[in-house]
Amino acid sequence: MKVPVPDSLLPAEELGRVHFVGIGGAGLSGIARIMLARGLEVSGSDAKESRAVEALRALGARCYVGHAAEQVRDADTVVVSTAVRDDNPEVLEALRLGLRLLPRSAALESVMQGRRVVAVAGTHGKTTTTSLLTVALQHCGADPSFAIGGELNETGSNAHDGSGEIFVAEADESDGAFLVYSPYAALVTNVEADHLDNYGTEEAYRAAFVTFLDRIDAGGFLVACVDDPGAADLAALARARGIRVVSVGESEAAEVRAENLRFEGRTSTFAVVDRGRRLGEVTLQIPGRHYVLDALAALACGMRLGFGFGDFARGLAAFTGTRRRMELKGEAAGVRVYDSYAHHPREIAGDLQAARALAGEGRILVAFQPHMVSRTRIFGREMGVALGAADEVVVMDVYVAREDPVPGVTGALVANAVPLSAEHVVFEPSWSATAGHLLERARPGDVVLTLGAGDVTLLGPQLLAALAALEQGS
Repeated sequence: MKVPVPDSLLPAEELGRVHFVGIGGAGLSGIARIMLARGLEVSGSDAKESRAVEALRALGARCYVGHAAEQVRDADTVVVSTAVRDDNPEVLEALRLGLRLLPRSAALESVMQGRRVVAVAGTHGKTTTTSLLTVALQHCGADPSFAIGGELNETGSNAHDGSGEIFVAEADESDGAFLVYSPYAALVTNVEADHLDNYGTEEAYRAAFVTFLDRIDAGGFLVACVDDPGAADLAALARARGIRVVSVGESEAAEVRAENLRFEGRTSTFAVVDRGRRLGEVTLQIPGRHYVLDALAALACGMRLGFGFGDFARGLAAFTGTRRRMELKGEAAGVRVYDSYAHHPREIAGDLQAARALAGEGRILVAFQPHMVSRTRIFGREMGVALGAADEVVVMDVYVAREDPVPGVTGALVANAVPLSAEHVVFEPSWSATAGHLLERARPGDVVLTLGAGDVTLLGPQLLAALAALEQGS
């Protein structure tokens, strides 16, 4: 559901009792956590129990499973997830009662007011970059507030109300949310067509990032990865508008460059050169060139915020990852299982490149679940082509999310485009049968990667249990 942003936004402390419709989601749960830390009365509802709902309940939120009109009647403000349908009884009751309705973006802006905001945007890499920046700032003693679309491995949390002046926020462009924020610093990882269900055209999507430039404070700055053509174009436009720009990447055009990249197992090492001066090396505990660029952007941002290279580099080195971003789920029978949120062709390609370094002499087996009907219709063939970097591929049916199914738009569109011989690719429309395909194909030394933004993440533990049972029975 798309809730309009009010003309004027109150700070969180003036919102009264706040009720979240969809409180278990990655975005709303983090905002609720920050409001609870500030002493606000918080309630919320979600379709099902989850770890996020349980954690918020433990922090003092009144959480309901299921949606009912009476659950909003003592609220002053109702925050609504974009995943909520227009006929949700709590939303309808809030409208009847004339309660203040806020979208996620406005609620996040309300908790960011009065802080020095660093907004991390881009088609890919937002969660990892926001996480890297947050952990490195913590290592430097800054204690930033943060709101991230994933959970940090270090804390198991996606949000925190810090004592410092900096607020690091993942700035989601999918529904235009990032156009509500007013950051001191903006970081853009890349700009590549996505979320066309909302924007309609690639031109409209890119235009939103141009509008995002107008949200940056007059004395602030933009960090952009100029290896990406879309971000490079944005950086050039920002400079023309008089915005201070810090360009990063492997490109010679970058002000802050990554050089001498090396990948060994789960580590990535690179040298950092800032305006021609070599600062030193950084070693990450996460594999892949795309993660190096994310870390480089975070580093450049941190240094322009006034933090030293040495402390910040050590903070990046201490980062152990974010859940669902090349997350190791376990190992059984000599098979390692990883899980990742990748659901766009470029993200798939990046994670498979990282998986190849992890696999060494072993093979890569992928279970991929396409996310959203519209994305599969538009990018299904490109997803399939990207999956061709694996050795064995099982394509699941589409995770429908907030859309309705469309006849003919299935995982078969993806599977048919995978450039591997037929015996190495299978389209499996039955969720429960997918683990069986992986079990039949896996052998010691292999890496299994479950990919997608839906419930494919549940496959890893199921597969590990089956592999362990096989090992014990052999």
